[in-house]
Amino acid sequence: MMRSTAAVEDIYKIIYTEHHDPYSVLGIHKVTYRKKPCMAVRAFMPLATHAWVLREYDDGRVEDFPMLRVHGDGFFEFVFEDEETPFPYKLRRTTLDGEEHTFHDSYAFLPQLTDFDLHLFAEGNHYRIYDKLGAHYREIDGVGGIEFAVWAPNARSVSVIGSFNGWDRRRHAMRVLGSSGVWEIFIPGVDDGALYKFEIKTQIGHIAVKADPFSFAMEERPRTASVVHVSREFDWSDRDWMKLRRESAPLDGPMSIYEVHIGSWKNVDGEEERPLNYRELADTLVSYVKENGYTHVEFLPIMEHPFDGSWGYQVTGYFAPTSRYGSPEDFMFLINCFHEEGIGVLLDWVPAHFPKDQHALGYFDGSHLFEHADPRKGEHMDWGTLIFNYGRNEVRNFLIANALYWIDRFHIDGLRIDAVASMLYLDYSRNEGEWVPNEFGGRENLEAINFLRQLNWAIHSYYPGVMVMAEESTSFTGVTHPVDSDGLGFDLKWNMGWMNDTLEYFEKDPLFRKHHHNNLTFSMLYAFSEKFLLPISHDEVVHGKNALITKMPGDYWQKFANMRLFFGYKYGHPGKKLLIMGQEFGQWNEWNHDSELDWNLLEFDAHRQLLTWVRDLNMLYRQEKALFQDDFSWEGFQWIEIEDADRSLLSFERIAKDAGERLIFLCNFTPTVHHHYRLGVSEAGTYREVLNSDSEYYGGSGVGNWGSVSTEDVASHNREQSLVLTVPPLAVLILKRES
Repeated sequence: MMRSTAAVEDIYKIIYTEHHDPYSVLGIHKVTYRKKPCMAVRAFMPLATHAWVLREYDDGRVEDFPMLRVHGDGFFEFVFEDEETPFPYKLRRTTLDGEEHTFHDSYAFLPQLTDFDLHLFAEGNHYRIYDKLGAHYREIDGVGGIEFAVWAPNARSVSVIGSFNGWDRRRHAMRVLGSSGVWEIFIPGVDDGALYKFEIKTQIGHIAVKADPFSFAMEERPRTASVVHVSREFDWSDRDWMKLRRESAPLDGPMSIYEVHIGSWKNVDGEEERPLNYRELADTLVSYVKENGYTHVEFLPIMEHPFDGSWGYQVTGYFAPTSRYGSPEDFMFLINCFHEEGIGVLLDWVPAHFPKDQHALGYFDGSHLFEHADPRKGEHMDWGTLIFNYGRNEVRNFLIANALYWIDRFHIDGLRIDAVASMLYLDYSRNEGEWVPNEFGGRENLEAINFLRQLNWAIHSYYPGVMVMAEESTSFTGVTHPVDSDGLGFDLKWNMGWMNDTLEYFEKDPLFRKHHHNNLTFSMLYAFSEKFLLPISHDEVVHGKNALITKMPGDYWQKFANMRLFFGYKYGHPGKKLLIMGQEFGQWNEWNHDSELDWNLLEFDAHRQLLTWVRDLNMLYRQEKALFQDDFSWEGFQWIEIEDADRSLLSFERIAKDAGERLIFLCNFTPTVHHHYRLGVSEAGTYREVLNSDSEYYGGSGVGNWGSVSTEDVASHNREQSLVLTVPPLAVLILKRES
């Protein structure tokens, strides 16, 4: 090795990528040479045979200065003996194949992250950290390039490797910024679309190659590299929707959600194996959702994930819409189209756990960085995944910033938080001795609870009108209570109890339903303890649970009658609504993520008529304030007949108190027709059959009341007036008094 102004130890650390701050060695530095102050330019170019410093003077003249090869592995230096202050320069190198390259030196640029950025991140309060960490286009001193930054506090060294440097970790070693654990480098000339990863040398010398946790795009599976994605200004045209969202209270309105897995909704005609992409869905899914009366669409997780069979619930790219269906801008286009049609867009979001894929978050810098080190707290036993360490400020910051990112950049209207129950309890799905109690000896995960409160506070503070829903199946109290009242702060909780009880009831032969009448009435004992959503989701139609229609007993006709009855009862029950795709037209097969829905079934009358019934329920639901205005209070609901278990009859009213409007639901859960059935009503007058699920129009037998019936001055059901009705079989009647 020839003599250099750099210390020998530093040179070897650079060559073997061991230096925590290569900027202190490489680039331009003031040095003492021959006993006088000078400027030295040093560069490590392992593939170069010769190298030059190119200096451009104010008059436009450019002069080349041949660099000294200090070390045979490619460490070069040139000392400017007559200079004492730094100046702009470029480097030029030739390689063994004779090629010549001229470029800006990464090590000539100052870091772009401020001390305030790093301070907020360390506190867990930098809610726009996605604008700082990851890969971002910057223009510094007129030079364009990509700034890379990653959090890896326990790494010995970190390098950016990619398609722009031959995946060679020696070319772009990063510097760590103080004690923050954040590593950074600016690389001029990197193109949009370039592939990259971070190569991390751990404290014990192992090499880990990781995708960027903050990357905005990733390669399509099975490839796992991050993709440089220069964010472009998207031409949003949903200003009216966004204004309305900010100014309205979403829970005061109707909410009928269509749950969609993009990869299995519909394939391209003539390309049976290719699902519709984001832009193709804008032409088909948007119109389908609108025509069938839904207010919202909810997508199963679209964040990048390597395994199709996880349905998106094992995320490796939290900030990247999956590349399976197009670019981030394509996904924005789809959301924009929904908003133009007045339809909200919700996303499933997974902050409970993440997969063990080697390129992902697990053991990120050679330590348990994102997850707990103790497997009793850090590993999810059911799914073989890792659990986030919510007690770490930077981890909470990563997750909260991610939630805000989807709302900010993609105009998402709400998040459904997956697996909240597993987050709330330290002993979730664990046996004795497999979990660690909290500091008070309890089973509650206090760190996760605080995280959820901070998350919901941040979303509601920064984005009024955006909803957050909890998939939570336990009796944990206060899920939808405000944070400042010691609640978790969610807007809605999935009513898993209602779902289980109701499906269990409908699976019974009508002959035996009278013994299970409590399944239908029990939910009203707790219906207003939280703000509930009634879900029939993907979880109910997979893994041998069968499609919804196959759960229904009876022959072909009875199965469809039960389906219509089930949906009618659901729309009458207090709570917002959600239905997984395919069940609206009675798909017989279980949902399969690898194939499209059985759209051919719509060639048959029964399936087409069932879809019409769901559409008309949605339309009625949106029109009638009684069905949504007081969803979370006894003021919006009143039983008429709750105890007629022997005949499996049930009736109730939905009420919009301020509008003075009422709808009556009369449900018959057996195939027996009841003639001359007397039903008490609150007001005298003529009552119109708003909907009758047994109408021939919907595939029923046509039993009904000729469209309307008038009251008699006969008391019944603790009401002074009553109707005498014909009650159709396996059907729901929805009645409204004519004004």
